[in-house]
Amino acid sequence: MRRFSDMKRHSAGKHSGPSQRQLRAGELTRHALVEVMRDHEILDPDLAGVSVTITQVRLSPDLRHAVCFVEPLGGGKASVVVDALNRHAKFLRGLLGRSIDMKFTPDLKFIHDETFNQASRMNALFEDPKVAQDIASAPDSDED
Repeated sequence: MRRFSDMKRHSAGKHSGPSQRQLRAGELTRHALVEVMRDHEILDPDLAGVSVTITQVRLSPDLRHAVCFVEPLGGGKASVVVDALNRHAKFLRGLLGRSIDMKFTPDLKFIHDETFNQASRMNALFEDPKVAQDIASAPDSDED
C-alpha cells in the first residue's frame, strides 16, 4: 500500500509552463489591473499623460506574486514608466485587492515587455533587400 508521503506530485520536476490556474488568475489580474489604472489616476509626473498597455500578467504557482509586462503607448521612455509603476505597485495592489475575488492579492512587479521591440527587429530583417532576395529564391517545400 502506498502512503500519501510516498506519492510524487504529477508535475514534480517538470517545467511544462504555467498551470491553467495560473493562466486564469493572470488574465483575471490583468483585466482588473487595466480597469484600476483606467479608473484611478496615479499622481506621478513620470506617468502624466502616458497610456500603458498591460500585455501579460504571470503569476507564481502560489498566486502571491505577479509579474506584469507593460508597454507604454508609443514605446517611449519605457524604463521611466516602468520605474514609476514599480514605485506605485503597493498602491495599485491595494486598489486591485478591491477588484478581484482571490484569496490573496498578489504583489506586483512591472517589467517592460520586449516582444514589441523583437517584432520590430524581425520586420526590419524581413525588409532587408538581401533577406527578401533569399526568401524569394527559396524553393517551395510544398512541391516535394
